[in-house]
Amino acid sequence: MEIKKYYDLIIEKLIGWSEQLVKMLPNFVLAIVVLIAFVFIGRLIRNLITKLLDRTLKNRSLTSIVSKVVYVLIIAIGAFVALSLLNLDKAVSSLLAGAGIIGLALGFAFQDIATNFIAGFFMAVKRPFKIGQVIHCEGHSGVIKHIGIRTTEITSFQGQEVIIPNKMLFQNPLINDSENIYKRIDLNVGVSYGEDLERVRDIAIASVKNTPNINTDKSIDLVYLAFGGSSIDFRIMIWVEFKSQLEFLKSQSEAIIAIKKAFDKEDIMIPFPIRTLDFGIKGGEKLNEVLPKQTMLSDANGAPNEKRKSNQSAE
Repeated sequence: MEIKKYYDLIIEKLIGWSEQLVKMLPNFVLAIVVLIAFVFIGRLIRNLITKLLDRTLKNRSLTSIVSKVVYVLIIAIGAFVALSLLNLDKAVSSLLAGAGIIGLALGFAFQDIATNFIAGFFMAVKRPFKIGQVIHCEGHSGVIKHIGIRTTEITSFQGQEVIIPNKMLFQNPLINDSENIYKRIDLNVGVSYGEDLERVRDIAIASVKNTPNINTDKSIDLVYLAFGGSSIDFRIMIWVEFKSQLEFLKSQSEAIIAIKKAFDKEDIMIPFPIRTLDFGIKGGEKLNEVLPKQTMLSDANGAPNEKRKSNQSAE
């Protein structure tokens, strides 16, 4: 009797499930159709986004990630719609709650990665620099070799490969030397107080007119800055074409050589810094008179000591 009772319960349960399956069959077919439709829609939108981002961003890695994320989101929406058609609302709510908790946990765990990803996305949209350009940021300088989603790779002027997180480039001040064609050389020089400043200005400007890569459309400017401790300081400003960091430094070097040669030829003095040596001499006393006295006094004080040492040695 017990076996027949359990048998009847199982058969009844199976019949109930079969009836429920038959009732849900239209919804099940509709859910599959909806899911397949969302798959096709996701592929279509992914292809459109890929073409659009290729034209605007010109960053393959970013385009690939964005298109894949959009595709996965569309498939996920289709799955939730299909589950709703099957009257599995509680399962949908549980999945959404679980996805929210997982997303929050992942957000805290991979905060830096997410920040770098977002920074890489906005930089790809704004494009503050390109591959091959020279940049300076937070003590790092070099030529850009690769722009990725999370990091940007540069080659320093010493040949080192430097990997910089994108958030550093996005949040901190960035200097792009290659964005402008011309860059200015600023040279600070000092001349003696005895020089004719107008003559110095004319000679200095004339000496740098043949600087390599100089921009002849812009004037060479010279301004006097201050009365220094041992010289009158001035700054000469020269605009040169920026071809590379090495060419810029070569132009600067040639300008320094030209100024030094011109000043030597015209007998213009670039003074050394003045240093004052303190020999313990009071005001009004002469060095040639005080030093011999100090030497004699030192010898006189040192003689007994030397004599004492000699006597001790003899004993």
